[in-house]
Amino acid sequence: MTLPDITLELTTDTGVFSRSRLDPGTRILLEHAPPPRVKGPILDMGCGYGPIALTWASRRKRSAVWAVDINTRALDLVTDNAKALGLNNVQAVLPDDVPQDLRFTAIYSNPPIRIGKGALHRLLHRWLPRLTPDGSAFLVVQRNLGSDSLQKWLNTEGYPTTRVTSVNGFRILEARPRPEAAGTDTGRGTTS
Repeated sequence: MTLPDITLELTTDTGVFSRSRLDPGTRILLEHAPPPRVKGPILDMGCGYGPIALTWASRRKRSAVWAVDINTRALDLVTDNAKALGLNNVQAVLPDDVPQDLRFTAIYSNPPIRIGKGALHRLLHRWLPRLTPDGSAFLVVQRNLGSDSLQKWLNTEGYPTTRVTSVNGFRILEARPRPEAAGTDTGRGTTS
């Protein structure tokens, strides 16, 4: 995988998303989403074999990067890829294995839109409340797969969401914590 700032050789396998090449949406997210505003843990929600998690682990070697997926084969690939790249700041785990009190300064995801709106909404309701008050979630979604309706839903749910950019039919959305959560100090992040 070659990006403008980094090249990573990653192992993939059958049964993981976009195993034969870097998915166009993921590439756009990695090339156009801004870096975290503050230092602290980063989450790759639905990590697959790890292109997002491993890119951010390479870019932010002093930040813990959590790669979360329900596919154990994908988690094994992330772990193997991190070891091969010498990245000791990556934790590849099942969702229930993330410590309950851990908060994230940034979430990056090419979310699994095709799981359906109900399941996607439950996934977002699980992870977005875990943003630090100054954190952001960056989600890449194809316009024709409902990026605009997802942005509207996130805003309706109380997560202030804006479009960062639009590239080749993909939108990068930035969702911020609910305003009431932003007033509490539950995070482990520090300002940079």
